[in-house]
Amino acid sequence: MGGRLRTTGQLVRGALLVALAGTACRQEAPPAAVPAAVQPVVAEAVAPVAAVRPDAVAQPEAAGLPAPWVPPQPELAADGVRDALRRAAAALAEGRLYRNADDAVPLYLAVLALRPQERAAQRGLETARRQLVASVRALLERPYEQRRALDEAAEQVAVLVRLAPDGPDAPELHRRIQAARHLLALNRSAEQALRDGDLDKAASAFAQVEVLEAGNSRAAQGRAAVESALLRRAEDAAGHADFDAALGWLQRAATLREQAPTVVDARHRIEAMRAAQLVALRDGGLRDLASAKGLKPAREKLEQALRIARPGDEAVATLRQKIDLVAHYGRFRPGQVFTDALEDGGRGPQMIVVPHGGFQMGAGYAEPGASDVERPEHYVRFDRGFAMSITEVTVAEFGRFVAATNARTRATRRGHSVVYDERSGNFVRRNGADWQAGYNGAKAPLDNPVMHVSVRDAEAYANWLSTQTGHYYRLPSEAEFEYALRAGSSGRYPWGNAGTPPPRSGNFTGSEDVSPSGRHWKNAFVGYGDGYWGAAPVASFKANAWGLHDMGGNLSEWVADCWHASYRRAPSDGAAWYNPGCRQRVVRGGNWANAPEQTRAAWRLSQDSDMTSARIGFRLVRGI
Repeated sequence: MGGRLRTTGQLVRGALLVALAGTACRQEAPPAAVPAAVQPVVAEAVAPVAAVRPDAVAQPEAAGLPAPWVPPQPELAADGVRDALRRAAAALAEGRLYRNADDAVPLYLAVLALRPQERAAQRGLETARRQLVASVRALLERPYEQRRALDEAAEQVAVLVRLAPDGPDAPELHRRIQAARHLLALNRSAEQALRDGDLDKAASAFAQVEVLEAGNSRAAQGRAAVESALLRRAEDAAGHADFDAALGWLQRAATLREQAPTVVDARHRIEAMRAAQLVALRDGGLRDLASAKGLKPAREKLEQALRIARPGDEAVATLRQKIDLVAHYGRFRPGQVFTDALEDGGRGPQMIVVPHGGFQMGAGYAEPGASDVERPEHYVRFDRGFAMSITEVTVAEFGRFVAATNARTRATRRGHSVVYDERSGNFVRRNGADWQAGYNGAKAPLDNPVMHVSVRDAEAYANWLSTQTGHYYRLPSEAEFEYALRAGSSGRYPWGNAGTPPPRSGNFTGSEDVSPSGRHWKNAFVGYGDGYWGAAPVASFKANAWGLHDMGGNLSEWVADCWHASYRRAPSDGAAWYNPGCRQRVVRGGNWANAPEQTRAAWRLSQDSDMTSARIGFRLVRGI
């Protein structure tokens, strides 16, 4: 103080970290009668801090009073008392109390040494004592430069001990200084830990302060700084897509203040960051799927999204669904109906997308009417969907191919095919019957399924269609045909296990069917009639569950497989079981003249690749 009790100075708030500028000392109401010269001047409001009760401070224990202050000795002669009293009063008014020989307290003490009963000196010392008490209390409340303030307060308590060794002020103020020093040490230790990034240590030390002094503003501000640091770490982790770590930091921050608005707000921000990252991953993945990049980068983004998403997240579900669609269906979707444009301006057959999946192919050993060529029953899975003709290829569709290529089918070159003879009720060879003929050899309507074609004729049509459209068309594999025929069912017949087909379910041999000359089938579904003797126009009956018509009736159909007498070692992925150069091919699906047992879903037949008949047609599949 340079010989003068300093009551104010420039208010410099020592900010250790953001929000660390409080005080570990207590603030009390200023005592009455404290002269203006020693009133503390505060430049801004500081939250009041409750005084520490001596019995509330666990440590340190208050030691004995400090050694009394030893006053500087002014030179004072007996005839100089009056002048000394004048100079002491002036020093007292100016707040110069004790540091130098010319300050108030040393002068008053020197006067009393000469004149012990000098009342002016006694009154002056009492005033000085009150000012010192007020000064110490003000120093304890100072919100800045606390260590220096406490040192100064301790020095002034030593003066009080010299002035009033048996008074109550010095012991009480000494205890408060000791407690404030302990709290200051804890706060400073916590603040250093905070600077070092040791948030656990910082939080623990600030908590100790608050146990010792509830409402300590510096500790409260320090705890808020720890909370802020934890929240910054949470948001940084979220920014790096580590939301598990972010949640951990949030939970630690929440332990500092129950239901803290800052933690709640941070949680909302982090969830918003999660949502934004998931939307970005979803949109990026969708762009990948629509570009030449394809599936791999989209799947990588899905994996990232799954790592950070909560269960049931909509953005993740959308991306997963789109990836599944592309993986299994390309740019199509299950059940989608489409046709491809032909180079000659026409349209190809109407196709429908068959869903990917798996099924049990063939017949079990207990199935009535089954044979060993349909066994063993085995599981087949399609990891990708495919498109199949909704109907059998029609006379009109096949005729476009013949006209465009001048193709000569097997029956045309050979000059005959197998037709139904109404007069005898048998199937016979008839000259002139080819792809243009119907079931009885007469000219077929254009909307009828094309028949009298060999498997090689069907493959030639598929190759032409592939060239015309730029897409790969082919005969279905045997597994694809049975999978599409069953359409998710597993019964004995395409419609299930009922011994009679449902009404209008297909063109089968029914006991109610009648030929033009009045014939009836000898082996037929009892009580069923479809109104046709011979092939019916395509799509005359109900489609199955996957939108396909006439899979189990109307005409049996060529498939791509070579004939094998059982399913041992058959492909499990649904691919055609084909041996180059094989002569015997597979025919699947019942037809208008088949016995009921030949209408079963697992029924299969071996036919020579040159075979043409009024009971065999075909349909195609297309890769997607």
